[in-house]
Amino acid sequence: MKFGKVRWGIIGCGDVTEVKSGPAFQKIKNSELVAVMRRTGELAKDYAERHNVPKWYDDAEALINDPDVDAVYIATPPSSHKEYTIKVAKAGKPVYVEKPMALNFSECNEMIAACKEAGVPLYVSYYRRALPRFVKIKELLQNKAIGDVRFVSITQYQKASEDMLDSQNSPWRVQPEISGGGLFFDLASHTLDLLDFLLGPIKDVQGFASNQAGNYRAEDIYTGTYRFESGIHGIGIWCFSAFEDADVNEIVGSKGKITFSTFGNEPIVLTTASGTEQWSFEMPQHVHQPLIETIVAELTEDSGQCLSTGVTGARTNWVMGELR
Repeated sequence: MKFGKVRWGIIGCGDVTEVKSGPAFQKIKNSELVAVMRRTGELAKDYAERHNVPKWYDDAEALINDPDVDAVYIATPPSSHKEYTIKVAKAGKPVYVEKPMALNFSECNEMIAACKEAGVPLYVSYYRRALPRFVKIKELLQNKAIGDVRFVSITQYQKASEDMLDSQNSPWRVQPEISGGGLFFDLASHTLDLLDFLLGPIKDVQGFASNQAGNYRAEDIYTGTYRFESGIHGIGIWCFSAFEDADVNEIVGSKGKITFSTFGNEPIVLTTASGTEQWSFEMPQHVHQPLIETIVAELTEDSGQCLSTGVTGARTNWVMGELR
């Protein structure tokens, strides 16, 4: 399935599409954003006018079946990812779906099967796989900068934000039936997918999940251990009701370690017996753009390849499910 130019449609033109992703479709070579959809038509119209998109809809199926739309970006909450992915696949169009890929691993497998049956590619928006800072970490690991990797440590905790404290009007991200599993599913998925990208698939997982603060129905703390197919071990702690914020990942090897954050823009730090080295990277204006560039290259050229697929995205959903 190759295109001269990929004409995109977006289902769910909400906040994530304003800067992070939406404008990138217009700025990439051989890519164009031609239609957007939101259930509230006035909001879809407003988005289209502000972003110079020629068409807008308040009905997803109308966008999916628009002959001018070649591929669809699904930017809705996870509860509707499976439904829309299957509909886009049946229309014979490539799918780019937001993360986490679905509510659970079973839904991910249904999405993969639908796209395979329809003969269309399925991509997942774990955009950090294509950001230069994380590509650099991959390069350091491949070059054995820390020798053989022994274990990984993830530490992520943060204060409960004000909008999370209103139990009568909780954001969708902490409503399990919409998000899949609270802030852990929304945020930890990025780090777990990064580890899959950097170190390969995780094959064994054990964990605990609890709701300690009671600010909403979803679990707010997770702890776990995991082991990669390669034999590397890992531990993780995620807490969303702590006294301050922390975001620290360490990959420890036989000759050194790499320290980095998932969400911050601090330098990557390499520590060995020789001392420390650091690398800093400027974040792209549209953080999805490097990944979308790989998708467009794959859809328009023989040499392109996107490294965030339905198969890799499903693995992250499986790990999160096993940690509960």
